[in-house]
Amino acid sequence: MFQVKYFTIIDYVIFALLLVASMAIGLYYAFTGGRQRTTQEFMYADRSMKCLPLSLSLMATFQSAVAIIGTPAEVYANGTQYWFIGCSYILGLLIPAHIFIPLFYRLHLTSVYQYLELRFCKAVRICGTVTFIFQMVIYMGVGIYTPALALNAVTGFHLWGAVLATGLVCTLYTALGGLKAVVWTDVFQTVVMFTGQLAVIIVGVHQAGGLSDAWVKVRDGGRISGIDLNPDPTVRHTFWTLGVGGVFLMLSLYGVNQAQVQRYLSSRTEKEAVMSCYMVFPCLQVALMLSCLMGLVMYACYGNNSPLEQQYITSKDQMVLYFVMDMLQNFPGLPGLFVACLFSASLSIHWLANECYISPNLFPLDDLKVSTFSAGFHFWMNSSFKEPPFITFIFKNVVFRFKAALSIFGMVGGPLLGLFCLGIFFPCANSIGAVIGLAAGLVMSFWVGIGGFLSRMPSSVQVLPLNSTNTVPAASGNITGPAVIDAASRPVGLNGLYSLSYMWYSALNSSTVVLIGLVISFMTGPTKGADVASGTVYPVMRTAQSLLHKLVKPSACCTSPPEHTVRWSYGFTVKCIVAWGHFNVVKLLLADRWS
Repeated sequence: MFQVKYFTIIDYVIFALLLVASMAIGLYYAFTGGRQRTTQEFMYADRSMKCLPLSLSLMATFQSAVAIIGTPAEVYANGTQYWFIGCSYILGLLIPAHIFIPLFYRLHLTSVYQYLELRFCKAVRICGTVTFIFQMVIYMGVGIYTPALALNAVTGFHLWGAVLATGLVCTLYTALGGLKAVVWTDVFQTVVMFTGQLAVIIVGVHQAGGLSDAWVKVRDGGRISGIDLNPDPTVRHTFWTLGVGGVFLMLSLYGVNQAQVQRYLSSRTEKEAVMSCYMVFPCLQVALMLSCLMGLVMYACYGNNSPLEQQYITSKDQMVLYFVMDMLQNFPGLPGLFVACLFSASLSIHWLANECYISPNLFPLDDLKVSTFSAGFHFWMNSSFKEPPFITFIFKNVVFRFKAALSIFGMVGGPLLGLFCLGIFFPCANSIGAVIGLAAGLVMSFWVGIGGFLSRMPSSVQVLPLNSTNTVPAASGNITGPAVIDAASRPVGLNGLYSLSYMWYSALNSSTVVLIGLVISFMTGPTKGADVASGTVYPVMRTAQSLLHKLVKPSACCTSPPEHTVRWSYGFTVKCIVAWGHFNVVKLLLADRWS
Protein backbone atom coordinates (compact mmCIF):
# COMPACT_ATOMS: atom_id res chain seq x y z
CA MET A 1 0.00 0.00 0.00
CA PHE A 2 1.48 3.30 -1.10
CA GLN A 3 1.40 6.33 1.10
CA VAL A 4 2.22 9.91 0.21
CA LYS A 5 5.26 11.12 2.16
CA TYR A 6 5.83 14.76 2.94
CA PHE A 7 9.01 16.75 3.52
CA THR A 8 10.52 16.78 6.98
CA ILE A 9 12.20 19.78 8.56
CA ILE A 10 15.61 18.41 7.53
CA ASP A 11 14.46 18.11 3.90
CA TYR A 12 13.29 21.71 3.85
CA VAL A 13 16.57 22.88 5.40
CA ILE A 14 18.72 20.99 2.85
CA PHE A 15 16.56 22.23 -0.03
CA ALA A 16 16.87 25.81 1.20
CA LEU A 17 20.63 25.53 1.82
CA LEU A 18 21.34 24.36 -1.71
CA LEU A 19 19.31 27.20 -3.19
CA VAL A 20 21.14 29.66 -0.94
CA ALA A 21 24.48 28.17 -2.04
CA SER A 22 23.55 28.75 -5.68
CA MET A 23 22.68 32.36 -4.94
CA ALA A 24 25.89 32.81 -2.92
CA ILE A 25 27.98 31.87 -5.95
CA GLY A 26 26.31 34.65 -7.92
CA LEU A 27 26.87 37.15 -5.13
CA TYR A 28 30.54 36.14 -4.88
CA TYR A 29 31.22 36.94 -8.53
CA ALA A 30 29.12 40.10 -8.28
CA PHE A 31 31.56 41.58 -5.72
CA THR A 32 34.89 40.13 -6.90
CA GLY A 33 37.08 40.69 -9.94
CA GLY A 34 35.75 43.34 -12.25
CA ARG A 35 32.31 43.18 -10.56
CA GLN A 36 30.60 42.46 -13.89
CA ARG A 37 31.02 46.03 -15.15
CA THR A 38 32.05 45.15 -18.68
CA THR A 39 30.27 43.24 -21.41
CA GLN A 40 33.17 40.80 -21.76
CA GLU A 41 33.12 39.93 -18.07
CA PHE A 42 29.34 39.74 -17.64
CA MET A 43 28.56 37.77 -20.79
CA TYR A 44 31.81 35.94 -21.57
CA ALA A 45 33.65 35.71 -18.22
CA ASP A 46 36.56 37.68 -19.70
CA ARG A 47 37.09 34.69 -22.03
CA SER A 48 39.03 32.97 -19.23
CA MET A 49 37.08 29.76 -18.60
CA LYS A 50 38.73 26.31 -18.64
CA CYS A 51 37.36 23.28 -20.42
CA LEU A 52 36.33 21.14 -17.40
CA PRO A 53 33.86 23.56 -15.77
CA LEU A 54 32.63 24.55 -19.22
CA SER A 55 31.89 20.94 -20.16
CA LEU A 56 29.85 20.40 -16.98
CA SER A 57 28.00 23.65 -17.60
CA LEU A 58 27.33 22.69 -21.22
CA MET A 59 25.85 19.42 -20.04
CA ALA A 60 23.79 20.97 -17.23
CA THR A 61 22.21 23.63 -19.43
CA PHE A 62 19.86 21.22 -21.18
CA GLN A 63 20.02 18.35 -18.67
CA SER A 64 16.95 19.96 -17.18
CA ALA A 65 14.48 18.82 -14.57
CA VAL A 66 12.26 17.69 -17.44
CA ALA A 67 14.95 15.17 -18.48
CA ILE A 68 15.56 13.99 -14.90
CA ILE A 69 11.83 13.43 -14.47
CA GLY A 70 11.00 12.31 -17.99
CA THR A 71 13.77 9.86 -18.89
CA PRO A 72 13.21 7.44 -15.96
CA ALA A 73 9.45 7.57 -16.57
CA GLU A 74 10.03 6.84 -20.27
CA VAL A 75 12.26 3.84 -19.47
CA TYR A 76 9.82 2.59 -16.83
CA ALA A 77 6.92 2.67 -19.28
CA ASN A 78 8.58 1.72 -22.59
CA GLY A 79 11.91 0.05 -21.82
CA THR A 80 15.49 0.99 -22.59
CA GLN A 81 15.03 1.80 -26.28
CA TYR A 82 15.46 5.50 -25.45
CA TRP A 83 19.01 4.72 -24.24
CA PHE A 84 20.09 4.55 -27.90
CA ILE A 85 19.87 8.32 -28.12
CA GLY A 86 23.38 8.18 -26.69
CA CYS A 87 24.56 7.09 -30.16
CA SER A 88 23.56 10.48 -31.53
CA TYR A 89 25.95 12.19 -29.11
CA ILE A 90 28.93 11.12 -31.24
CA LEU A 91 28.18 13.07 -34.43
CA GLY A 92 26.09 15.57 -32.48
CA LEU A 93 29.26 16.71 -30.70
CA LEU A 94 31.97 15.97 -33.28
CA ILE A 95 30.38 18.22 -35.91
CA PRO A 96 30.12 21.26 -33.60
CA ALA A 97 33.67 20.65 -32.34
CA HIS A 98 35.18 20.67 -35.83
CA ILE A 99 32.88 23.02 -37.76
CA PHE A 100 30.73 25.35 -35.68
CA ILE A 101 33.03 26.13 -32.75
CA PRO A 102 36.17 27.03 -34.79
CA LEU A 103 34.11 29.17 -37.16
CA PHE A 104 32.32 31.10 -34.41
CA TYR A 105 35.41 31.44 -32.22
CA ARG A 106 37.60 32.87 -35.00
CA LEU A 107 34.99 35.51 -35.83
CA HIS A 108 35.22 36.91 -32.25
CA LEU A 109 31.44 37.12 -31.98
CA THR A 110 29.52 38.78 -29.18
CA SER A 111 26.49 36.63 -29.96
CA VAL A 112 25.89 33.64 -32.20
CA TYR A 113 23.23 35.69 -33.95
CA GLN A 114 25.81 38.30 -34.83
CA TYR A 115 27.01 35.68 -37.33
CA LEU A 116 23.71 35.99 -39.18
CA GLU A 117 24.29 39.72 -39.57
CA LEU A 118 27.84 39.18 -40.82
CA ARG A 119 26.77 36.49 -43.27
CA PHE A 120 23.44 37.95 -44.40
CA CYS A 121 22.07 41.20 -42.95
CA LYS A 122 20.61 42.70 -39.79
CA ALA A 123 17.06 41.64 -40.69
CA VAL A 124 18.11 37.97 -40.67
CA ARG A 125 19.75 38.47 -37.29
CA ILE A 126 16.58 39.98 -35.85
CA CYS A 127 14.46 37.11 -37.21
CA GLY A 128 16.83 34.53 -35.74
CA THR A 129 17.01 36.29 -32.37
CA VAL A 130 13.22 36.60 -32.03
CA THR A 131 12.83 32.92 -32.92
CA PHE A 132 15.41 31.96 -30.31
CA ILE A 133 13.78 34.04 -27.57
CA PHE A 134 10.41 32.46 -28.37
CA GLN A 135 11.95 29.00 -28.10
CA MET A 136 13.62 29.73 -24.77
CA VAL A 137 10.54 31.33 -23.22
CA ILE A 138 8.43 28.28 -24.04
CA TYR A 139 11.12 25.88 -22.81
CA MET A 140 11.60 27.98 -19.68
CA GLY A 141 7.95 27.46 -18.83
CA VAL A 142 8.20 23.70 -19.25
CA GLY A 143 11.45 23.46 -17.29
CA ILE A 144 10.16 25.45 -14.32
CA TYR A 145 6.53 24.36 -14.21
CA THR A 146 7.04 20.59 -14.61
CA PRO A 147 9.10 19.89 -11.45
CA ALA A 148 7.00 22.34 -9.43
CA LEU A 149 3.79 20.58 -10.47
CA ALA A 150 5.23 17.13 -9.73
CA LEU A 151 6.57 18.29 -6.37
CA ASN A 152 3.21 19.78 -5.45
CA ALA A 153 1.29 16.62 -6.37
CA VAL A 154 3.61 14.24 -4.54
CA THR A 155 4.86 16.13 -1.49
CA GLY A 156 2.31 18.86 -0.97
CA PHE A 157 4.95 21.54 -1.61
CA HIS A 158 3.21 24.76 -2.66
CA LEU A 159 3.16 24.92 -6.47
CA TRP A 160 3.69 28.61 -7.09
CA GLY A 161 5.89 28.95 -4.04
CA ALA A 162 8.32 26.51 -5.67
CA VAL A 163 8.10 28.31 -9.01
CA LEU A 164 8.69 31.75 -7.56
CA ALA A 165 11.44 30.63 -5.15
CA THR A 166 13.54 28.90 -7.81
CA GLY A 167 12.87 31.66 -10.32
CA LEU A 168 13.96 34.33 -7.86
CA VAL A 169 17.18 32.50 -6.96
CA CYS A 170 17.99 31.90 -10.63
CA THR A 171 17.32 35.49 -11.58
CA LEU A 172 19.48 36.88 -8.78
CA TYR A 173 22.59 34.76 -9.28
CA THR A 174 22.56 35.09 -13.08
CA ALA A 175 21.76 38.80 -13.20
CA LEU A 176 24.34 39.67 -10.53
CA GLY A 177 27.16 37.21 -11.15
CA GLY A 178 27.16 36.98 -14.94
CA LEU A 179 28.46 33.99 -16.88
CA LYS A 180 31.09 33.08 -14.27
CA ALA A 181 28.36 32.58 -11.70
CA VAL A 182 26.29 30.63 -14.20
CA VAL A 183 29.12 28.23 -15.08
CA TRP A 184 30.25 27.54 -11.53
CA THR A 185 26.69 27.21 -10.30
CA ASP A 186 26.11 24.67 -13.06
CA VAL A 187 29.17 22.74 -11.85
CA PHE A 188 27.86 22.74 -8.29
CA GLN A 189 24.37 21.74 -9.41
CA THR A 190 25.73 18.93 -11.60
CA VAL A 191 27.53 17.38 -8.63
CA VAL A 192 24.35 17.63 -6.56
CA MET A 193 22.28 16.18 -9.41
CA PHE A 194 24.53 13.15 -9.88
CA THR A 195 24.73 12.59 -6.11
CA GLY A 196 20.96 12.65 -5.73
CA GLN A 197 20.36 10.27 -8.63
CA LEU A 198 23.04 7.86 -7.43
CA ALA A 199 21.57 7.82 -3.91
CA VAL A 200 18.13 6.96 -5.25
CA ILE A 201 19.52 4.16 -7.45
CA ILE A 202 21.49 2.57 -4.60
CA VAL A 203 18.56 2.63 -2.20
CA GLY A 204 16.17 1.42 -4.91
CA VAL A 205 18.37 -1.55 -5.82
CA HIS A 206 18.54 -2.48 -2.13
CA GLN A 207 14.75 -2.29 -1.83
CA ALA A 208 14.37 -4.47 -4.95
CA GLY A 209 16.43 -7.27 -3.36
CA GLY A 210 19.86 -6.61 -4.85
CA LEU A 211 21.36 -6.34 -8.32
CA SER A 212 20.57 -9.89 -9.42
CA ASP A 213 16.91 -9.74 -8.36
CA ALA A 214 16.49 -6.29 -9.90
CA TRP A 215 17.96 -7.52 -13.20
CA VAL A 216 15.64 -10.55 -13.29
CA LYS A 217 12.59 -8.35 -12.69
CA VAL A 218 13.37 -5.85 -15.42
CA ARG A 219 14.38 -8.60 -17.85
CA ASP A 220 11.23 -10.65 -17.26
CA GLY A 221 9.18 -7.49 -17.46
CA GLY A 222 10.44 -6.77 -20.97
CA ARG A 223 12.18 -3.51 -20.07
CA ILE A 224 15.52 -4.49 -21.64
CA SER A 225 14.97 -3.53 -25.26
CA GLY A 226 16.89 -4.84 -28.23
CA ILE A 227 17.97 -2.71 -31.18
CA ASP A 228 14.85 -1.83 -33.14
CA LEU A 229 16.01 -1.29 -36.75
CA ASN A 230 12.54 -0.49 -38.07
CA PRO A 231 13.10 2.30 -40.64
CA ASP A 232 9.52 3.59 -40.29
CA PRO A 233 9.85 7.29 -39.27
CA THR A 234 6.41 7.22 -37.66
CA VAL A 235 7.55 4.79 -34.96
CA ARG A 236 8.18 6.86 -31.88
CA HIS A 237 11.52 5.40 -30.74
CA THR A 238 13.75 3.21 -32.90
CA PHE A 239 17.51 3.10 -33.40
CA TRP A 240 17.14 5.33 -36.48
CA THR A 241 14.85 7.91 -34.90
CA LEU A 242 17.10 8.19 -31.84
CA GLY A 243 20.54 7.61 -33.35
CA VAL A 244 20.04 9.59 -36.58
CA GLY A 245 17.17 11.96 -35.86
CA GLY A 246 18.81 12.72 -32.53
CA VAL A 247 21.93 14.00 -34.32
CA PHE A 248 19.96 16.96 -35.71
CA LEU A 249 18.50 17.61 -32.27
CA MET A 250 22.00 17.59 -30.77
CA LEU A 251 23.27 19.95 -33.46
CA SER A 252 20.50 22.43 -32.70
CA LEU A 253 21.40 22.28 -28.99
CA TYR A 254 25.21 22.08 -29.02
CA GLY A 255 26.03 23.61 -32.37
CA VAL A 256 24.07 26.84 -32.86
CA ASN A 257 22.18 27.49 -29.61
CA GLN A 258 23.15 30.77 -27.99
CA ALA A 259 23.25 29.25 -24.49
CA GLN A 260 25.99 26.84 -25.57
CA VAL A 261 27.88 29.05 -28.02
CA GLN A 262 28.13 31.72 -25.33
CA ARG A 263 30.05 29.19 -23.23
CA TYR A 264 32.30 28.16 -26.12
CA LEU A 265 33.19 31.80 -26.70
CA SER A 266 34.12 32.26 -23.03
CA SER A 267 36.99 29.75 -23.34
CA ARG A 268 40.57 30.96 -23.05
CA THR A 269 41.54 29.46 -26.41
CA GLU A 270 39.87 27.80 -29.35
CA LYS A 271 41.51 24.51 -28.39
CA GLU A 272 39.92 24.61 -24.93
CA ALA A 273 36.54 25.41 -26.49
CA VAL A 274 36.84 22.31 -28.68
CA MET A 275 38.03 20.21 -25.73
CA SER A 276 35.04 21.32 -23.65
CA CYS A 277 32.78 20.04 -26.43
CA TYR A 278 34.63 16.71 -26.41
CA MET A 279 34.31 16.42 -22.65
CA VAL A 280 30.55 16.90 -22.82
CA PHE A 281 30.29 13.42 -24.36
CA PRO A 282 31.19 11.40 -21.23
CA CYS A 283 29.18 13.81 -19.06
CA LEU A 284 26.06 13.29 -21.16
CA GLN A 285 26.59 9.53 -21.20
CA VAL A 286 26.80 9.45 -17.40
CA ALA A 287 23.67 11.58 -17.08
CA LEU A 288 21.79 9.36 -19.55
CA MET A 289 22.96 6.19 -17.81
CA LEU A 290 21.84 7.39 -14.37
CA SER A 291 18.43 8.46 -15.66
CA CYS A 292 17.84 5.16 -17.48
CA LEU A 293 19.02 3.14 -14.45
CA MET A 294 16.54 5.04 -12.32
CA GLY A 295 13.76 3.95 -14.66
CA LEU A 296 14.85 0.32 -14.47
CA VAL A 297 15.13 0.45 -10.67
CA MET A 298 11.64 1.96 -10.51
CA TYR A 299 10.27 -0.98 -12.47
CA ALA A 300 12.22 -3.47 -10.34
CA CYS A 301 10.59 -1.98 -7.23
CA TYR A 302 7.04 -1.48 -8.52
CA GLY A 303 6.57 -3.83 -11.47
CA ASN A 304 2.88 -4.03 -12.38
CA ASN A 305 1.89 -2.20 -9.16
CA SER A 306 2.57 1.19 -10.67
CA PRO A 307 1.49 4.22 -8.61
CA LEU A 308 0.04 5.54 -11.86
CA GLU A 309 -2.10 2.42 -12.31
CA GLN A 310 -3.11 2.59 -8.65
CA GLN A 311 -4.12 6.25 -9.23
CA TYR A 312 -1.89 7.58 -6.48
CA ILE A 313 -0.46 9.94 -9.07
CA THR A 314 -2.08 11.43 -12.15
CA SER A 315 0.73 11.48 -14.76
CA LYS A 316 4.09 9.95 -15.60
CA ASP A 317 5.74 13.27 -14.74
CA GLN A 318 5.10 12.52 -11.07
CA MET A 319 6.54 8.98 -11.11
CA VAL A 320 10.13 9.87 -10.23
CA LEU A 321 9.30 12.14 -7.30
CA TYR A 322 6.83 9.61 -5.92
CA PHE A 323 9.50 6.93 -6.19
CA VAL A 324 12.05 9.16 -4.44
CA MET A 325 9.70 9.96 -1.57
CA ASP A 326 8.77 6.30 -1.24
CA MET A 327 12.31 4.87 -1.38
CA LEU A 328 14.01 7.54 0.75
CA GLN A 329 11.33 7.88 3.42
CA ASN A 330 13.63 6.34 6.06
CA PHE A 331 16.57 8.59 5.13
CA PRO A 332 15.79 12.13 6.37
CA GLY A 333 17.44 14.72 4.22
CA LEU A 334 17.88 12.60 1.09
CA PRO A 335 14.45 13.51 -0.37
CA GLY A 336 15.37 17.15 0.11
CA LEU A 337 18.73 16.51 -1.57
CA PHE A 338 17.11 14.95 -4.64
CA VAL A 339 14.44 17.65 -4.92
CA ALA A 340 17.20 20.22 -4.64
CA CYS A 341 19.07 18.50 -7.49
CA LEU A 342 15.84 18.47 -9.47
CA PHE A 343 15.33 22.19 -9.06
CA SER A 344 19.03 22.84 -9.59
CA ALA A 345 18.58 21.42 -13.07
CA SER A 346 15.59 23.69 -13.64
CA LEU A 347 17.60 26.82 -12.80
CA SER A 348 19.34 26.91 -16.18
CA ILE A 349 17.11 29.60 -17.68
CA HIS A 350 19.71 32.36 -17.86
CA TRP A 351 20.50 32.34 -21.57
CA LEU A 352 18.06 35.12 -22.52
CA ALA A 353 20.30 37.79 -21.00
CA ASN A 354 22.86 37.90 -23.78
CA GLU A 355 20.27 38.63 -26.46
CA CYS A 356 18.77 41.62 -24.65
CA TYR A 357 20.21 43.86 -27.35
CA ILE A 358 19.53 42.63 -30.86
CA SER A 359 22.37 44.63 -32.33
CA PRO A 360 25.06 46.75 -30.68
CA ASN A 361 24.27 49.45 -33.22
CA LEU A 362 20.76 49.84 -31.79
CA PHE A 363 22.11 50.71 -28.33
CA PRO A 364 25.35 52.72 -28.52
CA LEU A 365 26.14 52.34 -24.80
CA ASP A 366 29.41 51.79 -22.99
CA ASP A 367 30.27 48.46 -21.35
CA LEU A 368 28.93 49.34 -17.90
CA LYS A 369 25.57 50.50 -19.25
CA VAL A 370 25.25 47.52 -21.56
CA SER A 371 25.96 45.00 -18.78
CA THR A 372 23.56 46.83 -16.43
CA PHE A 373 20.88 46.90 -19.10
CA SER A 374 21.46 43.19 -19.78
CA ALA A 375 21.02 42.29 -16.12
CA GLY A 376 17.87 44.39 -15.83
CA PHE A 377 16.36 42.98 -19.00
CA HIS A 378 17.25 39.46 -17.87
CA PHE A 379 15.51 40.06 -14.50
CA TRP A 380 12.39 41.37 -16.25
CA MET A 381 12.21 38.48 -18.72
CA ASN A 382 12.62 35.77 -16.10
CA SER A 383 10.11 37.31 -13.71
CA SER A 384 7.49 38.18 -16.34
CA PHE A 385 7.20 34.72 -17.84
CA LYS A 386 6.81 32.87 -14.55
CA GLU A 387 3.37 34.30 -13.83
CA PRO A 388 0.85 31.52 -13.11
CA PRO A 389 -1.66 32.38 -15.90
CA PHE A 390 0.98 32.26 -18.63
CA ILE A 391 2.42 28.87 -17.69
CA THR A 392 -0.91 27.34 -16.66
CA PHE A 393 -2.54 28.26 -19.94
CA ILE A 394 0.17 26.58 -22.03
CA PHE A 395 1.22 23.56 -20.00
CA LYS A 396 -1.72 22.59 -17.81
CA ASN A 397 -3.06 20.09 -20.34
CA VAL A 398 0.25 18.68 -21.60
CA VAL A 399 0.19 15.04 -20.54
CA PHE A 400 3.91 14.19 -20.78
CA ARG A 401 6.11 17.27 -20.69
CA PHE A 402 9.33 15.34 -21.45
CA LYS A 403 8.15 14.80 -25.02
CA ALA A 404 6.91 18.40 -25.11
CA ALA A 405 10.36 19.74 -24.18
CA LEU A 406 12.13 17.75 -26.92
CA SER A 407 9.42 18.69 -29.40
CA ILE A 408 10.02 22.38 -28.69
CA PHE A 409 13.70 22.04 -29.57
CA GLY A 410 12.80 20.19 -32.76
CA MET A 411 10.02 22.57 -33.79
CA VAL A 412 11.89 25.84 -33.15
CA GLY A 413 15.52 24.76 -32.86
CA GLY A 414 15.32 22.83 -36.14
CA PRO A 415 14.58 25.92 -38.28
CA LEU A 416 17.36 27.82 -36.51
CA LEU A 417 19.78 24.99 -37.26
CA GLY A 418 18.73 25.10 -40.91
CA LEU A 419 19.27 28.87 -41.02
CA PHE A 420 22.85 28.57 -39.75
CA CYS A 421 23.60 25.60 -42.02
CA LEU A 422 22.30 27.61 -44.97
CA GLY A 423 24.79 30.37 -44.25
CA ILE A 424 27.75 28.20 -43.23
CA PHE A 425 27.70 25.54 -45.97
CA PHE A 426 26.15 27.37 -48.97
CA PRO A 427 27.98 30.52 -50.11
CA CYS A 428 25.32 31.14 -52.78
CA ALA A 429 22.52 31.66 -50.22
CA ASN A 430 21.30 35.24 -49.89
CA SER A 431 19.36 37.20 -47.29
CA ILE A 432 15.98 36.83 -49.00
CA GLY A 433 16.40 33.08 -49.17
CA ALA A 434 17.42 32.99 -45.48
CA VAL A 435 14.36 34.90 -44.27
CA ILE A 436 11.87 33.01 -46.46
CA GLY A 437 13.57 29.69 -45.65
CA LEU A 438 13.31 30.35 -41.91
CA ALA A 439 9.64 31.28 -42.28
CA ALA A 440 8.98 28.12 -44.30
CA GLY A 441 10.74 26.00 -41.69
CA LEU A 442 8.67 27.49 -38.87
CA VAL A 443 5.45 26.98 -40.81
CA MET A 444 6.38 23.37 -41.48
CA SER A 445 7.38 22.77 -37.85
CA PHE A 446 4.17 24.09 -36.33
CA TRP A 447 2.03 22.47 -39.00
CA VAL A 448 3.48 19.02 -38.32
CA GLY A 449 3.98 19.50 -34.58
CA ILE A 450 0.56 20.89 -33.75
CA GLY A 451 -1.11 18.57 -36.25
CA GLY A 452 0.58 15.59 -34.63
CA PHE A 453 -0.42 16.76 -31.16
CA LEU A 454 -4.05 17.17 -32.16
CA SER A 455 -4.34 13.99 -34.22
CA ARG A 456 -2.65 11.78 -31.54
CA MET A 457 -1.94 8.94 -33.96
CA PRO A 458 -1.78 5.71 -31.87
CA SER A 459 0.09 3.75 -34.50
CA SER A 460 3.40 5.40 -33.69
CA VAL A 461 3.41 4.63 -29.96
CA GLN A 462 4.98 1.57 -28.41
CA VAL A 463 3.09 0.15 -25.46
CA LEU A 464 4.70 -2.14 -22.91
CA PRO A 465 2.57 -4.29 -20.63
CA LEU A 466 2.98 -3.77 -16.92
CA ASN A 467 2.29 -7.44 -16.35
CA SER A 468 5.68 -9.13 -16.29
CA THR A 469 4.34 -12.33 -17.89
CA ASN A 470 3.22 -10.65 -21.08
CA THR A 471 6.42 -10.17 -23.07
CA VAL A 472 7.44 -10.84 -26.62
CA PRO A 473 10.86 -11.49 -28.14
CA ALA A 474 12.68 -8.49 -29.51
CA ALA A 475 13.63 -8.26 -33.16
CA SER A 476 17.31 -8.23 -32.35
CA GLY A 477 17.59 -11.63 -30.65
CA ASN A 478 16.75 -13.36 -27.41
CA ILE A 479 16.44 -10.22 -25.29
CA THR A 480 12.86 -9.40 -24.43
CA GLY A 481 11.47 -6.32 -26.01
CA PRO A 482 8.33 -4.22 -26.29
CA ALA A 483 5.01 -5.54 -27.40
CA VAL A 484 4.17 -3.18 -30.21
CA ILE A 485 0.55 -2.49 -31.00
CA ASP A 486 0.31 -1.78 -34.71
CA ALA A 487 -2.64 -0.20 -36.45
CA ALA A 488 -4.44 -2.14 -39.16
CA SER A 489 -2.90 0.04 -41.80
CA ARG A 490 0.01 2.46 -41.97
CA PRO A 491 -1.07 6.12 -41.82
CA VAL A 492 -0.95 7.81 -45.21
CA GLY A 493 -1.17 11.34 -46.51
CA LEU A 494 -1.42 14.05 -43.88
CA ASN A 495 -2.00 11.45 -41.18
CA GLY A 496 1.37 9.92 -42.04
CA LEU A 497 3.00 13.34 -41.77
CA TYR A 498 1.28 14.09 -38.47
CA SER A 499 2.36 10.75 -37.00
CA LEU A 500 6.04 11.48 -37.68
CA SER A 501 8.18 10.76 -34.62
CA TYR A 502 9.00 13.92 -32.69
CA MET A 503 12.69 12.95 -32.88
CA TRP A 504 12.61 13.71 -36.63
CA TYR A 505 11.20 17.24 -36.20
CA SER A 506 14.61 18.91 -36.15
CA ALA A 507 15.82 17.06 -39.27
CA LEU A 508 12.62 17.81 -41.21
CA ASN A 509 12.48 21.48 -40.29
CA SER A 510 16.17 22.23 -40.82
CA SER A 511 16.07 20.50 -44.22
CA THR A 512 13.02 22.58 -45.17
CA VAL A 513 14.89 25.81 -44.37
CA VAL A 514 17.91 24.78 -46.43
CA LEU A 515 15.93 23.61 -49.48
CA ILE A 516 13.55 26.58 -49.59
CA GLY A 517 16.38 28.99 -48.84
CA LEU A 518 18.47 27.67 -51.75
CA VAL A 519 15.55 27.74 -54.19
CA ILE A 520 14.66 31.34 -53.28
CA SER A 521 18.32 32.36 -53.41
CA PHE A 522 18.70 31.05 -56.96
CA MET A 523 15.43 32.66 -58.01
CA THR A 524 16.40 36.08 -56.62
CA GLY A 525 20.08 35.95 -57.58
CA PRO A 526 22.63 33.94 -55.61
CA THR A 527 25.26 35.69 -53.56
CA LYS A 528 28.58 36.09 -55.33
CA GLY A 529 31.70 34.76 -53.69
CA ALA A 530 33.26 38.20 -53.44
CA ASP A 531 30.25 39.49 -51.45
CA VAL A 532 30.50 36.83 -48.73
CA ALA A 533 32.17 38.10 -45.57
CA SER A 534 35.52 36.48 -44.90
CA GLY A 535 35.42 33.55 -42.46
CA THR A 536 31.64 33.12 -42.45
CA VAL A 537 31.54 30.09 -44.77
CA TYR A 538 32.97 26.67 -44.02
CA PRO A 539 35.22 25.49 -46.88
CA VAL A 540 33.42 22.22 -47.61
CA MET A 541 35.11 21.45 -50.95
CA ARG A 542 38.60 22.35 -49.76
CA THR A 543 38.19 20.25 -46.63
CA ALA A 544 36.84 17.33 -48.65
CA GLN A 545 39.75 17.54 -51.08
CA SER A 546 42.26 17.68 -48.23
CA LEU A 547 40.66 14.68 -46.56
CA LEU A 548 40.57 12.75 -49.81
CA HIS A 549 44.21 13.59 -50.45
CA LYS A 550 45.19 12.25 -47.03
CA LEU A 551 43.24 9.06 -47.63
CA VAL A 552 44.68 8.28 -51.07
CA LYS A 553 48.15 9.78 -50.57
CA PRO A 554 50.79 7.08 -51.33
CA SER A 555 53.15 6.09 -48.58
CA ALA A 556 56.86 6.86 -48.61
CA CYS A 557 57.75 3.34 -49.75
CA CYS A 558 55.47 3.68 -52.76
CA THR A 559 56.67 7.07 -53.95
CA SER A 560 58.29 7.40 -57.36
CA PRO A 561 62.10 6.91 -57.23
CA PRO A 562 64.49 9.36 -58.85
CA GLU A 563 65.02 9.12 -62.60
CA HIS A 564 68.61 7.77 -62.37
CA THR A 565 67.39 5.10 -59.97
CA VAL A 566 64.70 4.09 -62.45
CA ARG A 567 67.25 3.84 -65.27
CA TRP A 568 69.65 1.79 -63.08
CA SER A 569 66.85 -0.53 -61.95
CA TYR A 570 65.64 -1.01 -65.52
CA GLY A 571 69.13 -1.80 -66.84
CA PHE A 572 69.89 -4.14 -63.97
CA THR A 573 66.60 -5.99 -64.54
CA VAL A 574 67.30 -6.40 -68.29
CA LYS A 575 70.81 -7.74 -67.58
CA CYS A 576 69.41 -10.22 -65.08
CA ILE A 577 66.85 -11.49 -67.61
CA VAL A 578 69.53 -11.88 -70.34
CA ALA A 579 71.89 -13.67 -67.94
CA TRP A 580 69.08 -15.99 -66.86
CA GLY A 581 68.36 -16.80 -70.51
CA HIS A 582 72.01 -17.56 -71.26
CA PHE A 583 72.18 -19.80 -68.21
CA ASN A 584 69.17 -21.80 -69.38
CA VAL A 585 70.61 -22.18 -72.91
CA VAL A 586 73.94 -23.45 -71.54
CA LYS A 587 72.05 -25.77 -69.22
CA LEU A 588 70.08 -27.28 -72.11
CA LEU A 589 73.19 -27.76 -74.28
CA LEU A 590 75.06 -29.50 -71.49
CA ALA A 591 72.07 -31.68 -70.79
CA ASP A 592 71.87 -32.79 -74.47
CA ARG A 593 75.60 -33.49 -74.57
CA TRP A 594 75.70 -35.61 -71.45
CA SER A 595 72.58 -37.48 -72.46
